[in-house]
Amino acid sequence: MERIKTGIPGLDKIMHGGIPKSQTLLVSGTSGTGKTILCSQYLFNGVTKYNENGIFLSLEEPPSSIRENLKEFGWHMDSFERAKRLAFLKYDPYHIEDVFDILESTIREINAQRVVIDSISALGLHVKDSSELRRMIFNLSEILRRLDCTTILTSEIVPGSFGLSRYGVEEFVADSLIVLYYERIKSGFSRAIQIWKMRGSSHSETLHPYDINNKGIAVSPSEDAVLKS
Repeated sequence: MERIKTGIPGLDKIMHGGIPKSQTLLVSGTSGTGKTILCSQYLFNGVTKYNENGIFLSLEEPPSSIRENLKEFGWHMDSFERAKRLAFLKYDPYHIEDVFDILESTIREINAQRVVIDSISALGLHVKDSSELRRMIFNLSEILRRLDCTTILTSEIVPGSFGLSRYGVEEFVADSLIVLYYERIKSGFSRAIQIWKMRGSSHSETLHPYDINNKGIAVSPSEDAVLKS
């Protein structure tokens, strides 16, 4: 099975080589777990390490804010945008059906192999029916698979809930699922990452610690994480 490397320290190792090519990976977690950082690191490494162009589709935050925040990690995206190697798109989730054509044309225009959609949870604010939400995410995933893109979607988990995503349907549509945890342990906080599933592939079944530093996310593949029971 061909893999797409994220280039994120430690992450490819616990995924046993990276994301299976053309699959859709859902990254879920509560606010502050670093979902947007992980996605942006995936795109930045794509253009700088693996010669793979990418698209960041935001359904919530303005691209200008995302670009500015990423500079804290030394990820200056402007030059890659000018060279048509990266594209940032912002779209109202209320009109998500309209974005399919725009996304497809942009993928073809810059020959994108990596796509990020942050956050798929925004769709649920406008699509109240869970079966319709599932259909829309499935259609979006199928379009991206047909275009041979390896995609990361993000989903917000409500603090205190026991679900793996915001609406409980996202994880069933995605090929693979990673959950990020950020919990209080005694007097501090602990971060942990777990791969829940990877379709057609083996992966680590252990909970691993990860950090967010000035270079982005780094996973400790040889260590086990401990969260509160």
